[in-house]
Amino acid sequence: MEKVWIKNYEPGVAGEVNVKENKSIVELLEKIFSKFGPKPAISNFGKTITYSELDYYSKRFASYLQNDLKLEKGARVAIMMPNLIQYPIAAFGALRAGMIVVNVNPLYTAKELEHQLNDSGAETIVIFSGAGHTLEAILSKTPVKNVILTNIGDMLPFPKSLLLNAAVKYIKKLVKDFNLPNATMFKDALGKGNVDTYSRPQVESEDTAFLQYTGGTTGVSKGAVLTHSNICANVAQAKAWIANGLEEGKEIVITPLPLYHIFSLTANMFTLSSVGAHNIFITNPRDFKGFVKELKKWKFTVFTGVNTLFNALINTEGFSELDFSKFKLTLGGGMAVQKAVATEWKKVTGVTLIEAYGLTETSPAACMNRLDLKEYNGFIGLPISNTEVAIKDDDENTLGFDENGEICIKGPQVMAGYWNRPEETAKVMTKDGYFKTGDIGFMNKDGYCKIVDRKKDMILVSGFNVYPNEVEDAVITHEKILEVAAVGVADAKCGEVVKLFIVKKDPSLTEEEVVAHCKSVLTGYKRPKFIEFRDELPKSNVGKILRKDLRTPAPSPEASV
Repeated sequence: MEKVWIKNYEPGVAGEVNVKENKSIVELLEKIFSKFGPKPAISNFGKTITYSELDYYSKRFASYLQNDLKLEKGARVAIMMPNLIQYPIAAFGALRAGMIVVNVNPLYTAKELEHQLNDSGAETIVIFSGAGHTLEAILSKTPVKNVILTNIGDMLPFPKSLLLNAAVKYIKKLVKDFNLPNATMFKDALGKGNVDTYSRPQVESEDTAFLQYTGGTTGVSKGAVLTHSNICANVAQAKAWIANGLEEGKEIVITPLPLYHIFSLTANMFTLSSVGAHNIFITNPRDFKGFVKELKKWKFTVFTGVNTLFNALINTEGFSELDFSKFKLTLGGGMAVQKAVATEWKKVTGVTLIEAYGLTETSPAACMNRLDLKEYNGFIGLPISNTEVAIKDDDENTLGFDENGEICIKGPQVMAGYWNRPEETAKVMTKDGYFKTGDIGFMNKDGYCKIVDRKKDMILVSGFNVYPNEVEDAVITHEKILEVAAVGVADAKCGEVVKLFIVKKDPSLTEEEVVAHCKSVLTGYKRPKFIEFRDELPKSNVGKILRKDLRTPAPSPEASV
């Protein structure tokens, strides 16, 4: 198979796009603010700010970093918070000051936070008070000199801000006691910043914009160096792909995935903002009853999410009664979408679940399905504009159509490398310049790509390849099963065998029913030898099921099925 480069695609994009339209994110943001100034940009906890206000606040924050903290261009600024209005103010402000944003998961443990702050060399951190106790535990072991602290309701009007902050701390008990005596409050930083003293830096396209840390599933978490050109290129690529389906300044977008994750960051905060969309921030998407309550307030048009989120929502009371009259686009990524979930989502909402594909290292979009897709097709889509996808074997030979191999990507959105890790960077790049994704998949003759599974998750049963995604897709079709994960466990006879972890939808589900169902949908060697019921499955910050946390030594024989 020759490497495939999709150059002509209708509707949505025709041929290559100008990925150098914006020299930097600073330029991109200035155009967005100028074009959509009075339009609503973000709503969160009942507070809405316009693009003009986002421009004003982010410029003030940039001024504070430059003039009060005296930070130089290229300084690393860590941001550790959930989806709050404060996030884009801080992130856009840091970028507009010529600094590098280091996104941090606010659920990190002290050890994880310590590693990321030391690895990135961040001397400044903007942090949500709910993570203050984590920072306190390791602050002295890091290079951090400046702490900017924000409470959940800081951008809300008084007295609502006071009431919400008190409720979060004293009623919901989401903020533990901590002591950061030299911290500056976020509102005070904004108050000190002055738009008149802001100095627009000279930012080059190849300057680093983000250090976006990977999940560390194969070892220590690494910082993917994403340049201004990486992000701007991916915005241009994704915007061209979806532009024909959207109306500038009229879209209402539900944003439940955390903005510190690359999917939501690029798709919602940059790409959808570039068409003047109104982002509805969901601060705690795991509170599904509260989530549905918020959705009732909006005639939303666009929804981005992951498979587990979609699955949870369609099983939440009240979701099916929402107003879907304006709804037109669901974009799924971050993990494999299951057919059963996509089918039910379409049945409930009337909107096809469009699957897209990318990684932290690709900024992230690399493949996407057509927006005119009538039904979920099980593919991650076509390579987007200016992107080459090749399927390669372990020796880096390009394979033919419909042959399983490693999905490899080349394009302007591919990272510059891993921060201070040239050897790790070299491991993931082919000799001809492709990024090796670690995902096994194939491409058909029409250019559509399909993921089979993660290379490291494949289960080898008596010499046969068993892919967890295939097993999970089959098992989840049982009406009494809410979630399922398949992993390989060691076995003296077969090398490895399949073990299932199941969350019940119906408490009456029995092991015997699961076994009978597996016999009807899976061939012998793919069937589980062990089944374990759990109340919940371990998930990443975006809801991706963490198989690595489920892998354990082989169970005792009496647990076998």
